[in-house]
Amino acid sequence: MPLVRPGTRTASIVVIGIALGFFPTCAIAQAEPKQAEPKGHDTEQVTAPERPRSKARANARAKARRNTKPGVYMGRQIADVMSWHGVEWLFRETRVEEEQPEAMLDALKIPKGSTVADVGAGAGYHSIRLARRVGPRGTVYATDVQPEMLRMLKTNAREAGATNIRPLLCTQEDTKLPDGKVDLILMVDVYHECSEPDVILKGMRKALRPGGRLVLVEFRGEDPDVPIRPEHKMTLAQARKEVEPQGFTFKESLEFLPWQHVIIFEKPAEEPKPGTADESKSEPAKEPRAKEKDEAGDGEGNDDKSAPPRP
Repeated sequence: MPLVRPGTRTASIVVIGIALGFFPTCAIAQAEPKQAEPKGHDTEQVTAPERPRSKARANARAKARRNTKPGVYMGRQIADVMSWHGVEWLFRETRVEEEQPEAMLDALKIPKGSTVADVGAGAGYHSIRLARRVGPRGTVYATDVQPEMLRMLKTNAREAGATNIRPLLCTQEDTKLPDGKVDLILMVDVYHECSEPDVILKGMRKALRPGGRLVLVEFRGEDPDVPIRPEHKMTLAQARKEVEPQGFTFKESLEFLPWQHVIIFEKPAEEPKPGTADESKSEPAKEPRAKEKDEAGDGEGNDDKSAPPRP
């Protein structure tokens, strides 16, 4: 029987495990990170949940990695959906310092009693913080495409005593949010993973009340020093290029976080009514003015070129 040096068998198992996809790939590799104490409104600790056990682990892994060949949208590479196997990274010890979740939420000035949506909520890192801010009269819709994430979110919410969180299993094409009921939609490090950006943007716009806000928190694609893979970053220009054509108005981008944009869009408070906005500016309305000018002695029959251009 050949001799096996200590550690060789363990190393072989690890290599095989990585090859088969049993170990999640994360930007920061930590086996069981300790949880940092939340600041500000977080009076209770939000902890990393245990992974749910599955009798068919291979099937669960396949579902978690279903977006293995992302496409391209408006010149941007769409990133893979982060697997629930890497949930520990969402609760890594350094996240409070790197992303400053309480300061970010403070800047949004969310009123008590608001209806908000945490789209791509994962295991509830931001959902529980939002639940405390909106209070018992408010509602937090926490959506995710992975049922394993939602099971962990429910456990975290129950342990935190957050009874105003409504978990929703969504899809890449359907937000599952109620129409016209949401005051604010928050997507933290999520939008760049949407496989159908135009479809999901239309769905979120439909879910917002008039004047409601869509907030994208994304790692800065303009900064090569931000230690995140390029497909998991976005530039402000790219975000505006994708979101504004779907009927959103850009309000501002807050740049106080170490690594991330906080990009705020708004659904217009008033929708233009079909036919009313253009009737007074239509071409038939200009013809009488030209005729009247001819009758008044213009003599050329030309349009009035001194009139200001139409917006």
